[in-house]
Amino acid sequence: MLVLVAIILPWLVFFILGRTWEGFLCLILQLTVLGWIPATIWALITLSRWRRYQLALARAKHRV
Repeated sequence: MLVLVAIILPWLVFFILGRTWEGFLCLILQLTVLGWIPATIWALITLSRWRRYQLALARAKHRV
């Protein structure tokens, strides 16, 4: 679901993840026609890193 949001509204992913300043920067980038693709790629990369971080936290909890 978040992948679809990252493709359609990349700036919203940053706000959902609690990264307000990056969300504003991404929104400004997305407002330009040429900035839409980099903003989408940036949001997808950030979402991927966030998911890996959440997985690592879950694994660490189970080890303890």
